[in-house]
Amino acid sequence: MPMPENSPLWVKSSYSMQNGDCTEIRPHPDGRTDVRDSKDPAIGLLTLDRAPWAAFVAALRADA
Repeated sequence: MPMPENSPLWVKSSYSMQNGDCTEIRPHPDGRTDVRDSKDPAIGLLTLDRAPWAAFVAALRADA
């Protein structure tokens, strides 16, 4: 059963700026992760399976 879009389980990075220009994530128990734009969540979300999410995070860390 999908979680509602206003689920309190959305997480914003501690590195987010105060103006709200950031992304939020919502992990699922099965390993998928939802990603959305925090300033306009109504435009939708992107759901990534475990491997693509891990690759995305690894790329961000490598670029940091």
